[in-house]
Amino acid sequence: MDAEPTVGDVMRRDVPVVTPDHSVAVVARIMAESGLPGVPVLDGEEIVGIVTESDIIAREANVDVPSVVPFLDAIFVADGGRDFDDDLRHVLATTAGDLMTSPVYNILASATLTQLATLMVDERVNPVPVLNEDRSLVGIVSRSDLVRVIARLERDSDNWDTPGE
Repeated sequence: MDAEPTVGDVMRRDVPVVTPDHSVAVVARIMAESGLPGVPVLDGEEIVGIVTESDIIAREANVDVPSVVPFLDAIFVADGGRDFDDDLRHVLATTAGDLMTSPVYNILASATLTQLATLMVDERVNPVPVLNEDRSLVGIVSRSDLVRVIARLERDSDNWDTPGE
């Protein structure tokens, strides 16, 4: 019986990275060229953040200014749902350091696919940087990478035919 694959078995080893000083335009171009839904932000060898598709897209979205409601001698801010400060940070970002999400959820290359899936679902993260035992960046894994592996494992264990065959 084969052992369950690890994150190291399915990760992409060619990881494009940016520094906090890279412009948002450079970050977006690197993401588009790599086909990854996010890129780690490194300061030297340390992962200090990650810029994802969501961060890039949020930069282009409208910012909803919260309503101020006076009541007696107090002023209340009506919560509109999204975090105004976070929305404003995205819109005004000019560098990866301004736009990145920090801290970053990482996973060890030795982790199981179940642990990876749990992290992705529980923390709503995609992609996830992969670290070795020395905590150095060695890869990156996205939801689409995990789906490809799951499809292969299901096919191998079930001998199913694809529709239309």
